[in-house]
Amino acid sequence: MIQFYNTLTRRKEEFIPLKNKQAGIYTCGPTVYDYTHIGHLKRYIGDDILKRVLEYNGYGVEHVMNITDVGHLISDEDTGEDKMEKGARESGKTVWEVAKFYEEYFWKAVEEVNILKPDIVCRATKHIQEQIELVRKLLEKGFAYQTKQAIYFDVAKFTGYTKLSRQKLEEKTIGAREEIIIDEDKKHPQDFALWFFLTGHFKNHTMRWPSPWGEGFPGWHIECSAMSMKYLGETLDIHTGGIDHIPVHHTNEIAQSEAATGKKFVNYWIHHDFLLVDGEKMSKSKKNFYTIDDIKKRGFNPLSFRYLCLNAHYRSKLNFTWQGLGAAQNALNNLYNFTRDLAPLKGAKSLSNTFKTYRQQFLAAINDDLNTPQALAVMWEVIKDTNLTEIEKKSLLLDFNQVLGLGLANIKPIEIPNNIKKLAQDREEARKNKDWNEADKTRKEIEDLGYSIEDTEAGPEIKPN
Repeated sequence: MIQFYNTLTRRKEEFIPLKNKQAGIYTCGPTVYDYTHIGHLKRYIGDDILKRVLEYNGYGVEHVMNITDVGHLISDEDTGEDKMEKGARESGKTVWEVAKFYEEYFWKAVEEVNILKPDIVCRATKHIQEQIELVRKLLEKGFAYQTKQAIYFDVAKFTGYTKLSRQKLEEKTIGAREEIIIDEDKKHPQDFALWFFLTGHFKNHTMRWPSPWGEGFPGWHIECSAMSMKYLGETLDIHTGGIDHIPVHHTNEIAQSEAATGKKFVNYWIHHDFLLVDGEKMSKSKKNFYTIDDIKKRGFNPLSFRYLCLNAHYRSKLNFTWQGLGAAQNALNNLYNFTRDLAPLKGAKSLSNTFKTYRQQFLAAINDDLNTPQALAVMWEVIKDTNLTEIEKKSLLLDFNQVLGLGLANIKPIEIPNNIKKLAQDREEARKNKDWNEADKTRKEIEDLGYSIEDTEAGPEIKPN
């Protein structure tokens, strides 16, 4: 049994898919106007674990992710400048060039931390007609209305508008800033835009499309509803995102989707908590804004960041420090060295009850709301357990790696060159003859060639430096 914490119900629930052993996942993807940072990566690593856990349990998974390349304004509350237009203005590129550049960077970043690519990637600019059709339905059903500036969803018409966030509608306010656009014709401050017209603040908006109501561009929220339902149907198994999406974006997705179809939009809402840097929110002004390139420039393996993320539950905040990343890299290197030294898997072997118990413990951990810290604890217990054979340990570690995604399958035994082996034999011969000067001289020769040699009870152990 797999259990997830469902934000909608505020409790852990058994996962029961719409179709037997098939799971549909919709992930809110990046708005491609700036560099993907490590806070984004924490969330996408969490989504990757979700997908891997379902597949580990034998589910067929259809994973859909959107790319927001139009319509996401500076504020989630449909106010301010379009983020894509702002990115183009600041970089001196066209909006299309900005979208292409930062999307390519996103895919490189997620690949560095071994995130599986979604089965379907859908870009907002390629699904304009689907969005227009959804707006048309909402107008026909009386859930939307038109002003000179935009077409809005009428939140007062939808019962249970705040059922995801559990806020009272009157408590939801919009912060006042100079760049905010106030449409005096809006019926309620929380009514959100489905389609913007090219008037006033947006008259020079670069991305624009014809519609039955006039030329313009879609709002951010309508994009995810239109694309998720196109590929996964009117009711989704799982929808993921950051906790910052709960009060606005996902609340609006539910309202417009359920108003249009009359059906429940999502069965399981999964939300990831934030990454902090030195205990503070990440921002460029504080100079604590880091990308995967920053991690690599400091000599860290990108997968050490993935390992660091697995040490925190996805619903918990993770505090990033360089010291913490260093500890994660040391742990990952120890794991790699241990895996490298294990005997290769050869043929089918009978598995002990201890082996089966560890696999059950790992499965119980990941199926309990993706408890990766506990899953890692099981992994290290396997490594320490002297009752397991080397083959059993390696088999378990490779099995666990299907979920953890730490690259263990790529760790190969180190091939020691024949000349180094010969020098090690010569040194052993000198030691037997108690010729310590010759033995030391040979050790120095081995070290000068880039290898170290350590004397153990099982004999000399050679490793590259």
